[in-house]
Amino acid sequence: MPEPIDRRGFAASFAASVVLGADVWAGPEPAPPPRAVPTEAPFTRDYPKPGFEPSWKNPQINRRLVQDFVIFAHMDLPMVKKLLEREPGLLNATIDWGAGDWESALNGAAHMGRHDIVEYLLEKGARIDIFCAAMMGQLDVVRAFLTLQPKLIDARGPHGFFNLHVHAQLAKDGGKTLEYLQSIKKVELKPLPFLKKSADPGATPKTPPKPD
Repeated sequence: MPEPIDRRGFAASFAASVVLGADVWAGPEPAPPPRAVPTEAPFTRDYPKPGFEPSWKNPQINRRLVQDFVIFAHMDLPMVKKLLEREPGLLNATIDWGAGDWESALNGAAHMGRHDIVEYLLEKGARIDIFCAAMMGQLDVVRAFLTLQPKLIDARGPHGFFNLHVHAQLAKDGGKTLEYLQSIKKVELKPLPFLKKSADPGATPKTPPKPD
């Protein structure tokens, strides 16, 4: 049973509540929920060990730095420049959002329609892929990829819901790349309002869609 509070104690508590606010009566604020952190899937090698053992002479780039770089590449060119200047090795770094959902900065900028960020990354030497080529309206490059491997027409980019046709919707080529892709395989084109808004570098940055 709690001890009864005397008049002096009550007065002191009341004065504290006036100065510090009513929160003193509520006690300490509850702790925030734990931050989600990536976990590595359990693994046991059930096959012969490779004959080559990596030396691991250099430390890996910090996972959170890679994560932040890829996220900023969806929407924030100044931060992309700042982080890449700090760590050039981020240029082609990828983050696994889970279950092998790998994404690079170039991937993120491409499916968000950020031509300015894509152009900057390509100028710095980022490795172009068919999704980026479709988004940039590089029709000859897209044709070359599909000639080399026709099954790429069904390929999907990061998160599994950005196919070639979606990327081509963001090309500034008068619809030529999209028309070409539709001639190979007709797909239903759904409206993607967040892509249209984020494609404008002057627009307010939009939060990229969360991976499943």
